[in-house]
Amino acid sequence: MKDYAELALEYKKKKGLIRKRLHEFKEVGKGSAKDIFTELCFCILTPQSNARQCDKAIQELKKKRLLFKAPAGAIRTVLKGRSRFHNKKAGYLVNARRSFDRSVLSAGNILDVRKKIVENIKGVGYKEASHFLRNIGLGKDIAILDRHILKNLRRYGVIDRVPSSISVKSYLDIEERARSFAKKMGLGMEELDLLFWSRETGEIFK
Repeated sequence: MKDYAELALEYKKKKGLIRKRLHEFKEVGKGSAKDIFTELCFCILTPQSNARQCDKAIQELKKKRLLFKAPAGAIRTVLKGRSRFHNKKAGYLVNARRSFDRSVLSAGNILDVRKKIVENIKGVGYKEASHFLRNIGLGKDIAILDRHILKNLRRYGVIDRVPSSISVKSYLDIEERARSFAKKMGLGMEELDLLFWSRETGEIFK
């Protein structure tokens, strides 16, 4: 297990950039319904895909005025080569227009909000819902358990191994362990996530 002091030093070096990005996320959350929906669409595209490529796909969909009104076929052509399972995900984006209601974001505590998002939007599991909520400034107490984060949680002894798949029960269990670890480090969950993600990818993105 690596020394926690090493992680604390790394955070100190990146703190300014991490805080800046988190402020930007909060600004998105204060934006229009379209801004928030756009972030949801980005998070739907990211599973097993490169985040930068998914962002490029979203920007092109917006530029071509396809994101908010176009049928799945038109969206699919933009996603191809940028996001894996582009056929399914194109359908998920179209479905999300009907299923997502911004009012859900104020429907109870953040864990309840996340659960409702997972239950109502196709293509969104706990990881994607957590990613979305973090990206609109609501990620202080929830974990985005992707491979980058799980790898680092294993590195610091928070979990014994990186699971090949995660049930809801396991997700919540690992999340609670991550929450305790973040508290021990004096960090919010969203800070810990960006710190780990930047370590694996070399950048602080989203």
